[in-house]
Formats: sequence, structure tokens, C-alpha cells
Amino acid sequence: MRQVLLPWAAPHARFTTLFERFAIDVLTETDITGACKILEISWDEGWHLIQRAVARGMARKERRVPTLIGVDEQAAAKGQRYLTLVCDLERATVEYIADERKQASLDGYFEALSEDERAQIKAVAMDMWEPYVNSVCAHLPDAEEKIVFDRFHIMKHMVEAVDTVRKREHRALQAEGLDLLTGSKYLWLYSQENLPERHKQRFAALRATNLKTGRAWAIKESLRALWHYHRLGWARRFYKHWYFWATHSRLASVIDVARMINRHLTGVLNYFATAPITNATAEGLNSKIQTIKKMAYGYRNREHFKTAIFFHCGGLQLYPDHPLTHGNPG
Repeated sequence: MRQVLLPWAAPHARFTTLFERFAIDVLTETDITGACKILEISWDEGWHLIQRAVARGMARKERRVPTLIGVDEQAAAKGQRYLTLVCDLERATVEYIADERKQASLDGYFEALSEDERAQIKAVAMDMWEPYVNSVCAHLPDAEEKIVFDRFHIMKHMVEAVDTVRKREHRALQAEGLDLLTGSKYLWLYSQENLPERHKQRFAALRATNLKTGRAWAIKESLRALWHYHRLGWARRFYKHWYFWATHSRLASVIDVARMINRHLTGVLNYFATAPITNATAEGLNSKIQTIKKMAYGYRNREHFKTAIFFHCGGLQLYPDHPLTHGNPG
């Protein structure tokens, strides 16, 4: 027997090259179940196309070290099961996926790079998760100058502090027979400019009552102004005044967050000293990944979940070669 290479099908492929290219277009636009109905193929055949496309894209991928990377986590399943993701912030692509969110999870990315390649990384946007911090410090030269703590994660901590103040004050007011804060939870979570018009009158009335929650909200909103500065000196001066206000607010949860930020101050101010980057790109990819997971009703097999992430978010060249393209997979 002699196996003959055909111009219209790849070796071991179940479909012609043109059909496979069309199928990839459909699979990138909808969930696999819906795509298989449109293509009139089985689920296994559809998944086989995805696996082949990702393997092909990874084999073609040019070895390139992003200069600006984002490190984030993604819930893989219920029960505190996570994946660690490394993203190229300039190309908005997922470059690396590892199980869990431990130091070893991120170590794997850096250990696959040479010493010269690691030196090419200029900045890393991340949250204040210590295992990630320890991994960056262990592998990158001048790591303390390259870590940029993400402003959105910092503000998330402040929002949570405001909500904690609200809960405590609400219980105290209810004990006195007052219901000022009833139904106001989401009002305090908005930033000032995003507050819906229909809530502005009530929110203004709440702020005029000199509530502790109102003070916590004002401290949170003030912190947002830090990232409006363009020079390190002015940003440091603003932060010094803000930190004094926050730590003298007599609001325990606000004080805790302010002290946490202060412990990581170098990484916060690296936004001005090193690179004005955030994990907004990584968060956008995370949102897309959440949609992928929702459309598939979750992934029992974690490796399948990783494959789906690379298929939709890896920026890979997924198409098979075709004679009409003269070897160009695009």
C-alpha cells in the first residue's frame, strides 16, 4: 500500500482543506454544539477540528517574548480551581496557561525562556497575589522595577472595603430602627460618573447624611485620581495625602486596604516610573473566556478548556495550508 498526498486534504484529515477552513470560521463564531449542527458533523468531529487547528497554530507560532505581559487567574471550575494565564498586552493574546494559581504555575512560563529572553520583558501587570509576585522576583532581573500592580484590582479592594463599611453601618442603623441604607448596596459600588441618572437624587441625599459609608466612598473615589497623574513625583505627593486620610478615617476595612496598598507601593507607583499598563487587556480576554465557558456549559476536562482558550484567544494561525494560498495559511 502506498499513501498518496492529496492537494485538497491534509494527511490523516477527515475533511477536505476547504471544508476545514470553513469549519474553523464557523467554530470561532459560535459554540461547538451549534457549529456542529450548522456543519452537519458530530461533536467529536468538531472537537477534532479544534484540536488540529490549535496544534497547527502552536507549531507555526513564532518564538517571541512579549515586552509587556499581564498575569491573571481564571476560574476553571467550582471549588476554588483556577488556571494561571499569561497574556501579551500589546497583541491581546493568551501566551501561556498553567493549572492552579501557585508560584509554580507562573514559574513554568519563565523557566521556558532563556536568560536573555527574560531580560526583554520590560513590565508585568498583575494583582497583589504573593505567589505571582514571588515568581516574578525569582526569574526577572530588576523585578521590583518591572512589577506594575493593576489599578483595577486595587480599586476592587477599595470597593470591597466600602461595601464592608456599608454592611456594618446598616446593621448598626437597623438596631436603632433606621433604614437609611436599605437597598443602597449598588449605589456605593458605582463610580461617580457612572451613577445612573435615576439614582442621583437619592444618592445625593444619602451622602448629605454624614454616613460612615459616605466617607468610605469618598476615600475610594479620591484614590481613582492617582492614575490621572503623569509624573511620578506628583503621584507620590498625592498618594501621601490620600494615605494619611485613609489611615485616619477610623474605618477599619478602609485602613486595612490602605496599608495593603502601602506595603506594595513600589509596584503601584511603577505605573508612572516603568510603564502605564494595566490588566485591562487580560480582563477583556478573561471576559471572552468566561463567555466560551458559558457557551460550553463548563468544561469537565481542563485540557479541553485550555485548548478552547488557545483556539479563541491565542492569536494562532488556525487554517490549514491550501494550494491556492501557495503555502500561506492566512
